[in-house]
Amino acid sequence: MEELVDELERSYRETQERLSDPAVYNDHREAADVGRKLKELEAPFKLAQEWRTTHDDLAAAADDGELRELIPDLEQRLAAIEEELKLALVQSDPADQKDVIVEVRQGVGGDEAALWAGDVYSMLNRYADRRGFKTELLGSSPSEGGGFKEVTFAVKGDGAYSVFKWEGGTHRVQRVPATESQGRIHTSTATVAVMPEAEEVEVEIDPGDLKIDVYRSTGPGGQSVNTTDSAVRITHLPTGVTVAMQDEKSQIQNRAKAMRVLRARLYEQKRAEQQAELDATRRSQIGSGERAEKIRTYNFPENRLTDHRVKLTAHQLDKILAGELDEFTEALAADDRQRALEG
Repeated sequence: MEELVDELERSYRETQERLSDPAVYNDHREAADVGRKLKELEAPFKLAQEWRTTHDDLAAAADDGELRELIPDLEQRLAAIEEELKLALVQSDPADQKDVIVEVRQGVGGDEAALWAGDVYSMLNRYADRRGFKTELLGSSPSEGGGFKEVTFAVKGDGAYSVFKWEGGTHRVQRVPATESQGRIHTSTATVAVMPEAEEVEVEIDPGDLKIDVYRSTGPGGQSVNTTDSAVRITHLPTGVTVAMQDEKSQIQNRAKAMRVLRARLYEQKRAEQQAELDATRRSQIGSGERAEKIRTYNFPENRLTDHRVKLTAHQLDKILAGELDEFTEALAADDRQRALEG
């Protein structure tokens, strides 16, 4: 443990020195990376200092007859700090502190899936509000029967990605739709994609790689709701990623929002490629975690939500749909830390 503490203290000091290096300071991308690393090291560094103090106190108590009665408490404290330190040093996701862009889409199930997508969007919005985050609607495609074919929004606040990344995947619902006269339970889905919002310095986009189309925005039935070509569709030619925005009346505003979503998608694509290279073995053991995987089932007749990743079930759907998701977020984060320690 002493070697680990030495290494941590050395790494913290070196990162501090790098941040004050003019060559790093003048390179915005590198300065951002070094600043993030320093922030990540702060909590482990404080624990390392606490470990050193407690370790020294324990050595002093062992050599002093009058202080020996403190030894059990100090040993217990030292063991607790060591456990905290191991958890703190588990490689955290560099994106954890970022704002996020969330896309909710209707899955299988027709109009009921669109209504469910609207419910999932509402649940995540309320969760963001409960956690003290700010939300911003970026774009939406309402369904004629209510709900959404697709809705995209941003969640802003320190650590937003560390909270919302667990929501990415397929959310399955089992309930009796309002339009169902026979009282039969239907199963439908909504998919959620959660992407860290990327800064311009993190994802450089060559304007020459973009195909930009403008057109008139349309309502749910296809009717034109704008007399000017304010809607924008941007295609990133090298990857084929396409983003369309039409909610704003101004073409400039729609273009700015589309670029934010495009940047987030490209950043997430790059992260996914890196992750696939890093943990192909682990991925084959625990599943890919990709959007297509069913992560939760919301069963209305039984008032039950089951998260299939951690086998956690709660019978309080009303509270969960009102945004009370903390129990699931904490269970998923704890499971992830444990896997990292074991891996």
